[in-house]
Amino acid sequence: MHVPDGFINAPVSVAAGVVAAVAVAVSLRGARRELDERTAPLAGLVAAFIFAVQMLNFPVAAGTSGHLLGGALAAILVGPYTGVLCVSVVLLMQGILFADGGLTALGVNITVMGVVTVVVAHAIFRGLLRILPPTRRSVTVAAFTGALLSVPAAAAAFTLVYAVGGTTDVPIAKVITAMVGVHVLIGIGEAVITAATVGAVIAVRPDLVHGAGRLTSRLKLRVDGALVDAPAAAAAPAPAGAGSTRKVWVTGLVTALVLAGFVSFYASADPDGLEKVAADKGIDEKVEEHAAANSPLADYGVKDVDDARLSGGLAGVIGVGVTVVAGTGIFWAVRRRRTEDLTATSTAPSTSASAG
Repeated sequence: MHVPDGFINAPVSVAAGVVAAVAVAVSLRGARRELDERTAPLAGLVAAFIFAVQMLNFPVAAGTSGHLLGGALAAILVGPYTGVLCVSVVLLMQGILFADGGLTALGVNITVMGVVTVVVAHAIFRGLLRILPPTRRSVTVAAFTGALLSVPAAAAAFTLVYAVGGTTDVPIAKVITAMVGVHVLIGIGEAVITAATVGAVIAVRPDLVHGAGRLTSRLKLRVDGALVDAPAAAAAPAPAGAGSTRKVWVTGLVTALVLAGFVSFYASADPDGLEKVAADKGIDEKVEEHAAANSPLADYGVKDVDDARLSGGLAGVIGVGVTVVAGTGIFWAVRRRRTEDLTATSTAPSTSASAG
């Protein structure tokens, strides 16, 4: 669903850019509460994994394919604020290096593919967990449902943006019917991928899944004969195998590299949902050439490498590497800022007391 340049006019693209910038700024602050020493590097891995899986277009209807959007997966694994940042990093890398998604439409893409999917999926996920029993199956079911509904919600959000700032005159009723219809099918694929990934991580390390917090029990302390929850600082130790965070990270990275470097060659070559609807309804009449069309990695291939399989595989591996490095660097910086804030907060009372 990467919106190219030319679909949306300049004023609305600028407005969407402002919305995206505000969302990213809010997410940078919110992510400080979600990231710690274990999850900061994993957030970079989640961004790289989303990049890799987005290369795997799967067929959903005659002549149409779909791919993971990733907002639901990121929100459940690392939290909603960090999730918005993960998808934003992916979209930025895709736009600059691979000419995928317009640069003037970057704000539209972050708003639609990042913010909307994360907000919708997280709201549905948390709502279901309030009424479902605290089990691994409940987390997987809630993840499936949130992911499923987040995709047509993003399609509806794009239609709303197009209704306000579309550069072609196409009846909105036809656009929203086509967009939501095909993206309901794509949402099924999104839900399967999200539920399978979340389920796999929960089976190994439930303590690393942000949305599975209820599955991690708290230590109990006996106070005056009654059992009460221990303070957060004394939370229950991680489950057996918790020392294998590095193994999880390495396994995830290798999986992302294999998906992007090898499996992506077998992805569907059919246009994705937005491309198909745009071609059928005439939305793409004023599409513009991408500013990074001459990038050596444009269209997910390495320039001057003639073998299609090798070219695509190398581009995928490079994309995963760049995304994991950029994402991990950003999330470590956010984590470091949180540590500085906590240090400043803890020393403030003692400083004031000594001054008095």
